[in-house]
Amino acid sequence: MAPANKADRKAATDVAAWMFNVVSSVGIIIVNKALMATYGFSFATTLTGLHFAMTTLMTAVLRWLGYIQSSHLPLQELLKFVIFANFSIVGMNVSLMWNSVGFYQIAKLSMIPVSCFLEVALDKVRYSRDTKLSIAVVLLGVGVCTITDVSVNTRGFVAAFIAVWSTSLQQYYVHFLQRKYSLSSFNLLGHTAPAQAASLVLVGPFLDYWMTNKRVDAYDYNFVSVMFIVLSCIIAVGTNLSQFICIGRFTAVSFQVIGHMKTILVLIMGFIFFGKEGLNLHVVVGMIIAVIGMIWYGNASSKPGGKERRGSHSLPTTRQHKHGSESNDQDSKA
Repeated sequence: MAPANKADRKAATDVAAWMFNVVSSVGIIIVNKALMATYGFSFATTLTGLHFAMTTLMTAVLRWLGYIQSSHLPLQELLKFVIFANFSIVGMNVSLMWNSVGFYQIAKLSMIPVSCFLEVALDKVRYSRDTKLSIAVVLLGVGVCTITDVSVNTRGFVAAFIAVWSTSLQQYYVHFLQRKYSLSSFNLLGHTAPAQAASLVLVGPFLDYWMTNKRVDAYDYNFVSVMFIVLSCIIAVGTNLSQFICIGRFTAVSFQVIGHMKTILVLIMGFIFFGKEGLNLHVVVGMIIAVIGMIWYGNASSKPGGKERRGSHSLPTTRQHKHGSESNDQDSKA
């Protein structure tokens, strides 16, 4: 009974981790949409810097309470991660500004094959035929849901290329660092959040001025808009933490594939809050195809040979004290 109980506990914790990520991610999208569309706070990079500042405060409190123990992450590894992560944030913002919605969505979808390539090239992962087909079905479904007009220009393509590769590398690196240095999600976030907060808060206002021609210090702050900014920062703590938990427990590819459930939920929430214009027949058909692909991917990748490392390839690990349930299960990934 012990193995079954352990498997049941892991399955329950996996579901809880995904739900934590989905709820926080959808929540922050809805709050940010209201903040930017209704209250005109269009400073996306600066807002992300504030998100990481709040996350840094959270990790400092958890460290003071003893929930985060001391751990080591080499400076060069930290710098590489921050470069990937910040290029991801800035690249996505610039890609959204310079590209049509259709091409922006195509770029986001291409993160799945790029993440697959990184796993195959760097981790020697092999996918079964069913796993590959299920990923293709997910891509098709989400594409049908989200892709409308598709136009591309040179600078938009370059921005999207940088955004896709930096985001895929950042998500791969979360998994890589947790495995190599035996870091829990809390510990890794404790290392990376302060560096990201400092860099984005310093650079963010200049980038936002370049993209919007508006100064963040000249924004007409009022009680309601400040409350939305604070709420966005609070939800972002959960989003940042849940991303690290999910990628630590699973892989960047699984995070991307099942993570597209958030796209579907955002479309549904948009229909509920903003009316019927966002939901039509091709969107509903795309949702159904994507959900079928996600269920197929879950079954295919969990079967023997569905997704496995070739040979005895493994990372050398630097032992750290682990804290929290998520760090104890990092050796068993979906």
